[in-house]
Amino acid sequence: MSLTLDSYRLLGRSGLRVSPLALGAATFGTEWGWGAERDEARKLFDLYVERGGNFIDTAVTYTNGSSERLLGEFTRDNRESLVLATKYTTLRRPGDPNSGGPHRKNLIASVEASLRQLHTDYIDLLYLHMWDFTTPVEEILRGMDDLVRQGKVLYLAMSNVPAWQVSRMQAITDLRGWSPLVALQIEYSLIERAGDRDLIPMAREMGLGVTPYSPLGGGVLTGKYSRDDLTTTNAASADGTRKNVTIAGGALTERNFAIVDVVKELATELGRTPAQVALAWTLQNPAVTAPIIGARTLAQLEDNLGALEVDLTASQLARLDAASAIGLGVPHDLLGGDFGRTLTRGDLKVETRR
Repeated sequence: MSLTLDSYRLLGRSGLRVSPLALGAATFGTEWGWGAERDEARKLFDLYVERGGNFIDTAVTYTNGSSERLLGEFTRDNRESLVLATKYTTLRRPGDPNSGGPHRKNLIASVEASLRQLHTDYIDLLYLHMWDFTTPVEEILRGMDDLVRQGKVLYLAMSNVPAWQVSRMQAITDLRGWSPLVALQIEYSLIERAGDRDLIPMAREMGLGVTPYSPLGGGVLTGKYSRDDLTTTNAASADGTRKNVTIAGGALTERNFAIVDVVKELATELGRTPAQVALAWTLQNPAVTAPIIGARTLAQLEDNLGALEVDLTASQLARLDAASAIGLGVPHDLLGGDFGRTLTRGDLKVETRR
């Protein structure tokens, strides 16, 4: 079934309606050596909103603050109709130990900075961006709840946090009557499926909508890289920016190119682009609310939005699942395998509907 950007979905266990593809604004600004200049960023924003999109993702430090500042400019006429998501914890001022981290001091300062940069008096969705293993969860949750009670933040979420910590925090919010978590942002794509082990099952159990970033695997799933890029010579001579990041991150592997081969095969069969097929696989995952697309040009955004029109069949999904499958590890391989089921059920047939 074909989707559109105004085929809204509920975000986790909340009543908030968001588009099935979120517009990532980390590409707004060129301070990081890549991205879109102001006029191009404006075109990206306008196209997304004109198509019915309402869910935009940024962070207080994206492109050194330019991402939020540009969004603040672009949203002056339609702020209330948009769902603006931002994040805190990344270091805002190198050398200042309290300008980063999830603790209360940085939480308050970061939110105030985002409010100024976004030219708004409230944030729709606030993520804790990066876990640091130092701040007590009660300090984080109570500080976030205070911001909700003050009306400066409406909904709360986590990003890049271990599954056991997120589930623990959600339990604490339930027990203490604090504002619950409604979303989880993680890296997730056909080439990065580690979230299938614990994070995504946890999110479904705890009522968090999953908003994957890098659903195209840093561009690998678009098919723009070849096996020639696996060589040390090419890696050393990569021309700057995103390609260097992708290579340095280890995303160019024989395993991943084998996955891309299947994506390309399906794209040819369907008359679509590899990027559209890869995004469609993520869109059709029942645990995923809205993948975040980070286009730098109108052509890229148009191509990504075309994924909404791709309806993969069960057999096509199975081919992609098989090509990208990972071992789930302990205890999941035991519990999900025939041996584990035999130990707990014998030969009984038990229907599950979850």
